[in-house]
Amino acid sequence: MDISSISGISTNQIGSIFDNSSLKKTDESNSFSDVLSAAMGSIEETNNLQNSAEQEEVRFALGESDNTHDLLVAETKASVALQYTVAVRDKIIDAYKQLMQMSI
Repeated sequence: MDISSISGISTNQIGSIFDNSSLKKTDESNSFSDVLSAAMGSIEETNNLQNSAEQEEVRFALGESDNTHDLLVAETKASVALQYTVAVRDKIIDAYKQLMQMSI
């Protein structure tokens, strides 16, 4: 790998690139609260989709709706959201287990 072409770049130029980039270090408490609020929002959205699917099932069972397409769409949305939430939860648990196995 030839890196001779980048020898003319100064440390000040590199510093200014990183100062302007989105790689700035954020306050750790803010980043955790952002992740936590995003996770809670995702769980709320999954719960709302599950509730709307149940409402659609009840409407269909009572004969208030004869459109099977709406029922299928609501159930599919709820199913996909639940699968996504479970997958994210599993990844979080795996990450936690790996952190606990690390030796200090």
